[in-house]
Amino acid sequence: MSSAALAQGDAANPLLPRNLSPWGMFLNADIVVKAVMIGLAIASLATWTIWLAKSIELRVAKSRARRRMKMLESGRHLADAVHACKGERDAVAQLILSVAKEAELSDGIIDDGFKERVALRLERVEAAMVRQVSHGIGILATIGATAPFVGLFGTVWGIMNSFIGISEAHTTNLAVVAPGIAEALLTTAIGLVAAIPAVVIYNHLARVISGYKTLLTDASAQLLLMISRGYRMTAATLPRAAE
Repeated sequence: MSSAALAQGDAANPLLPRNLSPWGMFLNADIVVKAVMIGLAIASLATWTIWLAKSIELRVAKSRARRRMKMLESGRHLADAVHACKGERDAVAQLILSVAKEAELSDGIIDDGFKERVALRLERVEAAMVRQVSHGIGILATIGATAPFVGLFGTVWGIMNSFIGISEAHTTNLAVVAPGIAEALLTTAIGLVAAIPAVVIYNHLARVISGYKTLLTDASAQLLLMISRGYRMTAATLPRAAE
């Protein structure tokens, strides 16, 4: 068979896409493979969006926590710290106002029972603040764990269609097989592109949140130290803590 005849036969074969670039392979892929690729692209976009949003949120939260810690460590009266935090919603402010709330309920009496109640309140608020900044990063763990398998599913589906195409074309010509396999393998590549950054970003954010939790723990310890030094608080001077 002449080379011209081979070229004409290849051009008429619907299994041979004209464009083997990533975009061309996407356009020529099976609808299921396309859906997998689009889903993985959306997952990758979500990963970077969460990274940006959480990075800004944690930077602001840690900055405020450090500023409050400096205020507590400056040796000021606890009542002054409470008044400085009035109306604020950051984590350390919530810890301080929780102490004020317990002092109000205890009529300003500081004893061992008061210290235990304050410790329980601080632990509760601390856990709530950590949960708040941790909200959303679980999606990263899910993407990192499932994206490679979703890509693999697209690959298996694409290769299966390639073998079906071989059967229908009654040929084992590599030129017929290769484009379909390339399209299928593209889904695995996209799955890895989505999964690897998700895992790295998840681990990074987990470390940053752990550092933020340490700051809150230090703030709680500083408040307990101030109480242990015998600072007196009265309900008249302390605003109600936000619940």
